[in-house]
Amino acid sequence: MKPITFACRESLPLSPADIAGQILDLQQWTDFQGYGLLPGIASAEFEERTAEVVGTRIRVVNQDDSRHVEEILAWNLESGLTLRMHDFSRPLSGIATHFLEHWRMEPTATGTDVTRSFELYPRSWLTRPLLWLISFPFQKAIARHLQQLRSAAD
Repeated sequence: MKPITFACRESLPLSPADIAGQILDLQQWTDFQGYGLLPGIASAEFEERTAEVVGTRIRVVNQDDSRHVEEILAWNLESGLTLRMHDFSRPLSGIATHFLEHWRMEPTATGTDVTRSFELYPRSWLTRPLLWLISFPFQKAIARHLQQLRSAAD
């Protein structure tokens, strides 16, 4: 089924390696505050951590006690990073099968231009409209998180 997509962009005063390092620093994941009814992250812990990073799995608990797993599918600072969110708890497990998050990083003279794009896969054509509605606060939350990353690095 065709995914629902969106992307957020921000210029960060950090190198791609610094940004990637922050992604692996799970203590920073609780800085993701969510938006509106979309919950922020309460905790994140490694379920499995691989030496090559690809295949690493992170168990996430949100502020509303919903849960999911994020698995690193691609880890290359030149071509980008890809994470797969899946194993959602209810109610999201009834609406979506998984999400893909792609990080593209273009080094600049002052840091890195970051694009975070998402593909949200609905469980069925019946749940697609609800997932589409969820995509709006999700996009706002991602944009706010990128702005937080910029502000923290300034």
